[in-house]
Amino acid sequence: MRALIADDERLARAELRRLLAAFPDVEVVGEASHVEETCRQVEALSPDLLLLDIQMPGGTGFDVLARLDEPPDVVFTTAFDEHAVRAFQVNALDYLLKPIEPARLAEALERVRQRGRAARVPTTPQAQGTPLERVFVRDGERCWLVQLAQVPLITSEGNYSRLVLEGHQPLLLRSLSYLEERLDSARFFRASRQHLINLDFIEALEPGPGGTLVARLRGGREVELSRRQSQRFRERMSL
Repeated sequence: MRALIADDERLARAELRRLLAAFPDVEVVGEASHVEETCRQVEALSPDLLLLDIQMPGGTGFDVLARLDEPPDVVFTTAFDEHAVRAFQVNALDYLLKPIEPARLAEALERVRQRGRAARVPTTPQAQGTPLERVFVRDGERCWLVQLAQVPLITSEGNYSRLVLEGHQPLLLRSLSYLEERLDSARFFRASRQHLINLDFIEALEPGPGGTLVARLRGGREVELSRRQSQRFRERMSL
């Protein structure tokens, strides 16, 4: 398990590195002391696990997650338990209060192992072309990690995109074209200039006007494919 420590206090980083030395399967691949450096290190090193302080120069740990294309597994570390609820709202695997107790650190690492992400991710920096699996989004005061495989529909809103989920539709600060290039093409299909659909959520296809197709997604939402994309869809699915 390749871990990156992000904390603005040098002594705190040293102490966490010392505690992690007790776990042979954990390799500390880098350290960062502020938001900008943390983002750069994550992009360059592709760690499996980010041990992330919440209060840092240049912003917060939540700001770090908002800037990353695909955040690694995250365990927050902080001296202030007032952040605990928000940390779990973003689906952090755990939350460690400083000074960190070895037993609590062991529990957090076990959560990461159970998730199994470390075993699935290559031990070298992320290969080019690896599909985007999840994104960090904000919706007002809420923020959380979204597994893209669970998103049935993504719509375009100018230079941004909106994830259409049951019960909420957070805005993602990425264009639909950017997502189309990064998503798993075996799962997502560009239905039109405005829509990316998750093929796993298609319940039925119906003929639309002018030779187009209309995809009915689980939950009842219907998406009309453009004429050109309808033809591509037929060819792809041998319809």
